[in-house]
This record gives sequence, C-alpha cells and structure tokens, in this order.
Amino acid sequence: MKNFIGSLIVVTLLFNCSKTKNNENAKESAPTIAASKEDDLTVITEQTDTDTLKGSLNAKAVGTVGKANITINYHSPAVRGRVIWGGLVPFDNVWVTGAHRATSVEFSEDVVIGGEKIAAGKYALFTIPAKDEWTIIINKNWDQHLTDNYSQKEDIVRVKVKPETEKTNQERLRYAIETESNNAGEIAIYWEKLEVSLPFKAMK
Repeated sequence: MKNFIGSLIVVTLLFNCSKTKNNENAKESAPTIAASKEDDLTVITEQTDTDTLKGSLNAKAVGTVGKANITINYHSPAVRGRVIWGGLVPFDNVWVTGAHRATSVEFSEDVVIGGEKIAAGKYALFTIPAKDEWTIIINKNWDQHLTDNYSQKEDIVRVKVKPETEKTNQERLRYAIETESNNAGEIAIYWEKLEVSLPFKAMK
C-alpha cells in the first residue's frame, strides 16, 4: 500500500511539473503586443514580436512640442511576415500611411513644416514611399476613406525625407511625436525595419 501511495505521489508531482513547464513555454511563445489603451484607442509602443490580434488596430499617438499638442489618429496594420515596401505598400503611390482611413494629425497651435506655416487644426497625413526617398504630405481634407477622395490641390505642404533602416523589426505600424529641442520636434513613423521622420517647429 505504501509503495502504491508513493508511486501516486511521484506521478502527481511529475504531472504538475510538466503542466507548469508547458504553461511557461506557452507564455514564452505567446505572441504579444506592446501597447496601452486610451479612450478606446491603442497607443502602439516599440514592438518586435508578432501578435495574434486581427486586423488593423485603431490607434493614436500624442505629444507636446513647445506649447503645441499634437494628436495623430491612425489604423495600425501588422507585418505578419509579409513583404511591406514595394509589396503590401507599393512604391510611388499616395498612401494613407495606415489602413482603412486617412491618417489625421491635429495641432493645437500653429506650426511650421517644410517652411510653410500650418495653422492650428486637423489635417490628413499622406506619404508617397519610394526606395530612396519619401514624400510626406499634409493635406486639408482629414476625413477621407483611404485615398478615394485625395486631391493634390488640397495639399498644404510636401516634404521630401530619406527613410532610415532600423536594426530591429517594428511589427505594427507606429507613430511617435519626438522632441528635438524646446520648439522643434518630428513626427516619426516606424514600421517593419524603416523609420521616416517629418521635422516641424512649434511657433509658441
């Protein structure tokens, strides 16, 4: 009887250890997304792993440069092993730089972009990706479905920028407002292994 009880205890311990190990492995291999929720919008942070969330997340980025508060609303797609540049995102075409709808950027104060004064307000942010140079566009019509209603006549400013290659992969498209000095900053766009940045200056 003692031998039977001893064997039962050993089997139980082995089962529990195996179950714990499997749970730990599941946690380690479970895809994750580095993000937080604010007002039903996701703030995407640095992220290298894939995630299991379907579709393009309704996301935002916020920041302050000088006295200007900047808010960007966008939809964040994931890489999911796809060819992004020149594939999912064609070169030399106007892109909403997100998914579903045009990406919007709102400035609480006047700013200067590409030498042009941009009055406080809400705008669309488009890009034209290319292999060696991107065009970043600020457009008057922020409320658009994809580029269906895009008109170059409504562009306020176009700025040419060079894409930079990152060492690590950014799984989901991410916007960030980055401060360079008291009144100078940039809108940074990260996805896959590329970064492009739009410099701007707050007038206050």
